[in-house]
Amino acid sequence: MKRRLACLCAAWACAAFAQVPLPSPVPAATPRPVLAQQVSPSAWYVQGDAALGSPANRNFISNAGFIATPAGAVVIDALGSPQLARELIAEIRRVTGKGVSHVILTHYHADHIYGLQEFKKAGATIVAQRAAQEYLNSDTAASRLAVSRTELAPWIDAATQLVPADQWLDGPRELVVGGTRIHIRPVGPAHTPEDLVVWLPSEKVLFAGDLVFRGRIPFVGQANSAHWIDALNTMLGFGAEVVVPGHGPLSTQARADAELTRDYLSYLRATMGRAAREMEPFDQAYAQVDWSRFEQLPLFRAANRMNAYNTYLLMEREAK
Repeated sequence: MKRRLACLCAAWACAAFAQVPLPSPVPAATPRPVLAQQVSPSAWYVQGDAALGSPANRNFISNAGFIATPAGAVVIDALGSPQLARELIAEIRRVTGKGVSHVILTHYHADHIYGLQEFKKAGATIVAQRAAQEYLNSDTAASRLAVSRTELAPWIDAATQLVPADQWLDGPRELVVGGTRIHIRPVGPAHTPEDLVVWLPSEKVLFAGDLVFRGRIPFVGQANSAHWIDALNTMLGFGAEVVVPGHGPLSTQARADAELTRDYLSYLRATMGRAAREMEPFDQAYAQVDWSRFEQLPLFRAANRMNAYNTYLLMEREAK
């Protein structure tokens, strides 16, 4: 019974890591601006901090992208607060001279969705994979938002709402806006059950969401890491020249960056899988693992132990 309680508590805490970022006691002197960086002739992205969300960074810890078309911009992910979304909408207007037609969500984690209401007010159509409905309508999503209203105030407050999609996808879709063809491909369950990637074939740009965490430790949470590895292999099949990850700078070396995420997940599965099969206690197993390849990456200390523990629980379930 004690072991079961410990597992449940650890799993909840692990999920909370991504959904409810921790506050920082030190205010940032100059928060990172929402500044568009051009990726290709028609595509841009904005890059968040490699950090946990906090009032100091305004929960600007993830990336968002947009594709300019003659009929308005198609945005990929909505950032982590309404204020950030307002700034992104203004930046899109500055860069393209147009408003927002659609918002495509790669997944429904808090740092990618808390800006949605601003896009809704601006008249955008929100598109997401149907599997996100389970999380969106859960007590977990509501409780995460309630805690964020305290821990991420004033950027998340009583006016911040969870916003459902206007269009729920059950499979791949080609979205054509202003003559621009954009491919939406479900790749979950991977990082989340509802993962999508967005492919701009005319310019070989792939918006990968949280399949790829570039230059930092990924958040694993309750992910199906075996499927995540498969999804990374699928992603490599696009032949993208540029990949915009959910976190970190854009990549022009898609294979190398995907392989880092894939190798980390594979290493977790191998080390924690052996421990689970041999019924070795987690603390003992974790202490004996050589983490030297990954321990210099940002957020290793914040995320790795939780990632390992959730993988340990996953491998226990897979062994049964």
